[in-house]
Amino acid sequence: MIVAFSVAPSGGPAAQSDGSVHDAVAAAVRVVRESGLPNRTSSMFTEVEGEWDEVMDVVKRATEAVGAYGSRVSLVLKADIRPGHTGEIDGKLERLEQALGE
Repeated sequence: MIVAFSVAPSGGPAAQSDGSVHDAVAAAVRVVRESGLPNRTSSMFTEVEGEWDEVMDVVKRATEAVGAYGSRVSLVLKADIRPGHTGEIDGKLERLEQALGE
């Protein structure tokens, strides 16, 4: 499964004077990267690939890490659940680029 998620704090001093929450987001991304699961972070979402329980554990721990920066946390999550398939975090993009090149 691949999960794309975005997590951000609110209700506390987490935001910088410019409204940025990069320190809180960095705490979440650190959890994801330290998990050892295939992952990728863009400007809006972090994707992580693995089995259901391990991916959801990472999302939970990343959300908890952000919780330290505010009294409330917003979590947006989208999942691609495709049993029996691995390597899709890169495979899906490779197939897209191939289709664009045809």
